[in-house]
Amino acid sequence: MSATLAFDVYGTLIDTHGIVSKLHELIGTKAEDFSQTWREKQLEYSFRRGLMQNYQKFSVCTSNALDYTCTYYREDFTKEQRIALLDSYRTLPAFDDVKQGLTQLKEAGYRLYAFSNGSADAVETLLVTAGIREFFLNVISTDDLKSFKPNPAVYSHFLREANASGSDSWLVSSNPFDVIGAISAGMRAVWIQRSQQAIFDPWDIEPTITVRNLIELNEKLD
Repeated sequence: MSATLAFDVYGTLIDTHGIVSKLHELIGTKAEDFSQTWREKQLEYSFRRGLMQNYQKFSVCTSNALDYTCTYYREDFTKEQRIALLDSYRTLPAFDDVKQGLTQLKEAGYRLYAFSNGSADAVETLLVTAGIREFFLNVISTDDLKSFKPNPAVYSHFLREANASGSDSWLVSSNPFDVIGAISAGMRAVWIQRSQQAIFDPWDIEPTITVRNLIELNEKLD
């Protein structure tokens, strides 16, 4: 069987900071910092809910994180502006290298899946809007288990749904916590280091492979 690749979506395939242009219209030069804080809180809230076993969909984590970030930066958006921001989060763009990289990997015979904290319907919308849904055999969501990465159960869930084994499967992510989670659960993992400033957590668990973008990935997997 060909190797199975599980692609994280937010921050790996889809640029979560694609929201910055919309934020620039609203708050000017604070847009990039606002976007970064929003993303960090979104992830923090998913971690906390997972540990507390107080599950809400990833979209709720995103909405709660927006509320926090507005308070932190003292920005009082109208109801309409807030709705527009959350709507924009559902239609973020793919990174520039994604289509070419996925094309190469699919042509090489790998089995490609999208694997996300986002609910299946939200991820389907993201992938279709970004023009990359066709590359994937299926979308597998942690929402099925009412939990989030890096809970080891969600990686086992992926393997069951994809009919794959850990030794023949790779998690592909730009998020170090996701890479560490997958390796801890028995998978191999690729870290997409999209920025030279990105730091991998010093946990004595290293990525199986590190690349700068998806176009490099096909060469490294050969």
